[in-house]
Amino acid sequence: MKLPDNIVFSDNIEKDLGEFLSERNYSQIAVLADENTVKYCFPLIEKALPQHTLIVIESGEEQKNIDTCMRIWGALTDAAFDRKSLLINLGGGVIGDMGGFCASTYKRGIDFVNIPTTLLAQVDASIGGKLGVDFNKYKNHIGLFRNPEKVFLDARFFDTLSDTEKRSGFAEIIKHCLIRDAEKFDELTKTPYEKLNLAELTRHSVEIKNAVVAEDPTEKGLRKILNFGHTVGHAIESYYLDKPGKKLLHGEAVAIGMICEAWLSMKKLPFSHEELERVTAYILSIYGHRPIPGQDIDEIIKLVKQDKKNEGDKINCSLLHRIGDCTFDIKIENRDAASSIEYYNSTTGIK
Repeated sequence: MKLPDNIVFSDNIEKDLGEFLSERNYSQIAVLADENTVKYCFPLIEKALPQHTLIVIESGEEQKNIDTCMRIWGALTDAAFDRKSLLINLGGGVIGDMGGFCASTYKRGIDFVNIPTTLLAQVDASIGGKLGVDFNKYKNHIGLFRNPEKVFLDARFFDTLSDTEKRSGFAEIIKHCLIRDAEKFDELTKTPYEKLNLAELTRHSVEIKNAVVAEDPTEKGLRKILNFGHTVGHAIESYYLDKPGKKLLHGEAVAIGMICEAWLSMKKLPFSHEELERVTAYILSIYGHRPIPGQDIDEIIKLVKQDKKNEGDKINCSLLHRIGDCTFDIKIENRDAASSIEYYNSTTGIK
């Protein structure tokens, strides 16, 4: 499948980035990184950069807010960046989403390049032009659509990740298979996780996401299927974000969300109980089980009701007709969402 020209799979990012920059006449260049990517990933691109400004922020979803944006805008302003400048976002989904948002709003927009360094960002967050920040615990509540000039994908960055971070990114790979490729999902379930080729699976996921986004760039219809697992998953992630010892990575929360929304698929669509058990068992085999205390469910449902796909007082979900076939705008009630979490809580015995 042909990918757009702005997506580059690279095995020598220093060379590819250097060639890109040599073809452009940017007045100034900044690199946005966090304390981890500046230590482990920046050395892979440093020699390709001309004189530049390095902006380092703290890592974590908790930093993805307007306060951090103000620091980034302030750094660009202090360095007198004009509209012919470039911002390079070196990091995971938080860096890419927030850096792209800051670039797109600074002086009504400067160019930006994404260099995603996590599996999660490479297979999902860096593709499709969604930018934004969280607001009052609501995920990606403030944002816009705008594509980077380039996205450089290099599998060598995976060597800088912990196993937990890799598994977080793998949730989006599972999602792409569940919504668009039943054969690939079958392949996943028959291959030990440790033997999976993450570089090959990254390309597969990028091709699926790009094909969906090409049909619906601004999420008016089909693109909503990419949110499978995220209506409930985002709410769970947001609720536990500031709870010490209970924080979940994005992919860990989406994994729970996919089990919940597979159950909703069985309740609302002709998704079979056999398929539900298959999806549930596979996800639990990768992520284990993190029960949601009953007293937390009502607060999580309040966050579900703020999902951007909702219309009026109805919760809109993207659900599965069958593995590999997803649809969107399936309306559910608060009670349905709560019951899906209760189903997840009951699944510890499924192996």
